[in-house]
Amino acid sequence: MKKQEAVEFRDLLEEMRYRLRGDVSQLTKEALGADRHDGGSESKSPTHMAELGSDTFEQDFSLSLAANEQETLTEVAAALQRIKDGTFGLCEICTKEGKSPAQSAIPKPRLRAIPYCRTCVDCARKKENVGI
Repeated sequence: MKKQEAVEFRDLLEEMRYRLRGDVSQLTKEALGADRHDGGSESKSPTHMAELGSDTFEQDFSLSLAANEQETLTEVAAALQRIKDGTFGLCEICTKEGKSPAQSAIPKPRLRAIPYCRTCVDCARKKENVGI
């Protein structure tokens, strides 16, 4: 990968990391109710079972989204490390199979769509089908 392309992907990943950190923080606050308090004297506790169920669902949903975004943040950090190591853009599975860097390169359109991806499309399909 050319140095300019690596810089382009590093910038894209850093922007993604910045956005995701904010999203995770906001989702966690929402799930834990940190932004539900308006400082008034009225209780915000649900008084009806349906409201309690809705609040619980919203909390679980927000926590699930936060966990997914946190997982993506971990993948973004790993991709940034691969840029530093010089292995960014190479399919991890093809590389393990001993293919040359040209044969194990992840196509640029895939990297632009999912900049933290670790595998080429063919290996991703195999991985899904086999469950590696």
